[in-house]
Amino acid sequence: MPGLVVFGRRWAIGSDDFVLPGAFELFVRLLWWIGILALYTVHKGRFNCPGGGLLHSYLLVLLILLASIICALSALVYVSMQGTISNPGPRKSLPKLLYTRLLLYLPEFIWAVVGAVWVSDSSVRCEKTVINVVIGTVIASWIIIVFTIIGVVIVFDPLGGKKTFYLASNVNRNLESSQSGQLLYNVKSTATRVWEKRIRLLCCCIVQDDDHRVAFTSIAELFRTYFSDTDLVPSDIAAGLTLLHQEQDKMESCPKEPEEVQCHSPSSLVTDDLDVELENATHYMLFAAAAYGWPYYIYTNPFTALCKLSGDCCGNRPTDSDITGSDRHNIHFGSILKITGLQYRDFIHISFHNKIYEIPFFVALDHKKEAIVVAVRGTLSFEDILTDLSADCEDLTLEDVLENGFVHKGITQAANYIYRKLINDGILNQAFTIAPEYKLVIAGHSLGGGTASILAIMLRNSFPTLRCYAFSPPGGLLSKSLADYTKHFIVSVIVGKDLVARLSMPNMEDLKRRIVRIVANCNRPKYQILLRGCWYEVFGGDPDNFPTELDGRSQDALTQPLLAEESLMVHRSPSYSALEDEPHLNSPPQYPRLYLPGKIIHIVEESSSRRLCSSDIKYTARWSNETVFSSILISPKMITDHMPDVVLKALNSLSQEHGACISC
Repeated sequence: MPGLVVFGRRWAIGSDDFVLPGAFELFVRLLWWIGILALYTVHKGRFNCPGGGLLHSYLLVLLILLASIICALSALVYVSMQGTISNPGPRKSLPKLLYTRLLLYLPEFIWAVVGAVWVSDSSVRCEKTVINVVIGTVIASWIIIVFTIIGVVIVFDPLGGKKTFYLASNVNRNLESSQSGQLLYNVKSTATRVWEKRIRLLCCCIVQDDDHRVAFTSIAELFRTYFSDTDLVPSDIAAGLTLLHQEQDKMESCPKEPEEVQCHSPSSLVTDDLDVELENATHYMLFAAAAYGWPYYIYTNPFTALCKLSGDCCGNRPTDSDITGSDRHNIHFGSILKITGLQYRDFIHISFHNKIYEIPFFVALDHKKEAIVVAVRGTLSFEDILTDLSADCEDLTLEDVLENGFVHKGITQAANYIYRKLINDGILNQAFTIAPEYKLVIAGHSLGGGTASILAIMLRNSFPTLRCYAFSPPGGLLSKSLADYTKHFIVSVIVGKDLVARLSMPNMEDLKRRIVRIVANCNRPKYQILLRGCWYEVFGGDPDNFPTELDGRSQDALTQPLLAEESLMVHRSPSYSALEDEPHLNSPPQYPRLYLPGKIIHIVEESSSRRLCSSDIKYTARWSNETVFSSILISPKMITDHMPDVVLKALNSLSQEHGACISC
């Protein structure tokens, strides 16, 4: 549904978004009215106390005012329930009802002030019960007014006025004209500034330098570009995600084609190779998880972590390890020691330094696998999030590497930082001086997995036997040529429906188009979609059957022509898209497609309940390819499947099953 236009501007709320909040307020107002009516009836004829005359008038007017508000809310909710997301015709009278409801806030505000004055008057000597009820009424009025103001602030669209003005004055505009071109440029610049201010506000607690300012502008431009060609409000997106999840579950319940369930590698590697890589991945995932330090250790051991760390926290800082960055009370290093099981002397270098494009890592000697391990931390701070979101593409050109191509800009800069530390500061030379026969292994989770992959590409020529294990790396990381090149030395491990492993700009564009397509063709009102979706997510059941808008009736039966998918996406909708010369829906994507690094091990649940609370989970692993991750899957587990503890749990489960099979 296009954003509601009232007071001459567009708002980030649809005309069908007043059903649930309106029904809740209607319920509260009805209880309120019944309570006041009961009070007035019981005390009728007993208003002869000091101040009772004003109380009588106050309650009488309050009853009339509440009745008026209840009528306005009833009409508002009823009209908002009509139509569908893509058919707002039956709701065309809603702005007038909204004006009426907002107008009633003025007498309510005045009467709340009158009630507060009456309660604070020391000369009032009425019954205690009556005074308490009036106090509750005044408090309730102010709470509703405050929440209404907060709601208005939330749905305020800073660009709403510009969009409405542009559409009203340029219906038959020529974008080639200098006037339209200048207006288009102004709106684009304003949109970028709005996103930049939002990002600065979210990151107000961190010190900002030139790198941050450049990142803010780049990320703001990314968000402006992504949201510039849609006219969907947040509730439309929520309804679309709900419908997509049910559609996806419905498709998963259908029998799969034989080629969709193959469990062998694209390179025809034997099962033993998969078992070996799973064993190695299980081992090195401990290092990737340990890089998170005390937050991960306390998260996975909430009741015992502080007690176990207390001895290390009070101990002296080890002097035989090179440690940079802040680690007050030695709690980070103590957590790493507990998770990895290594000794102080096994660590060559530990960095807790964290800025944008500069992420923590450590270098340690792994005597069990005879390896020098470089473990890179994943996303854990605002600076890391900015690094993640710096998703522009840049060229990666390396000597003696023919497969040069595009890479994720922010992650590449993070890899460059660690590369300079390892090579220029002589950290790897020091490690190989201690253990010259050891091999080099790089590991990381999430952002750390992406950084480890690009770092492995940079170090590959100097260390031909290098191996890299990337756990849940970002999907938009390497171009096709680089992804193929890394299959010889990088193994990526993905669990289930991990969102981050499928996260790339082309996949996000695809998700946006799928949302538009499914909400434009569903004939259910939005409130029914959301309520049914909540029930489905919590209690399960059968997926919806996705009826389309035209099922069972003709186009002529509609009170207003449907908003087609393209009108929600481009050119003719009152959104940023009306101000952009965006390509057609079927045009090539604006961003080049980037892929996961290396060979991919996909771990999926073999049998478990669909619910989040299920504890009986059995996993199975198989070699996969990048095409499996070319679409974002909607699921309650799309976030939890990315968590490092879930990845480690899945790997441990597979390792235990393999050990049990060998013993049998």
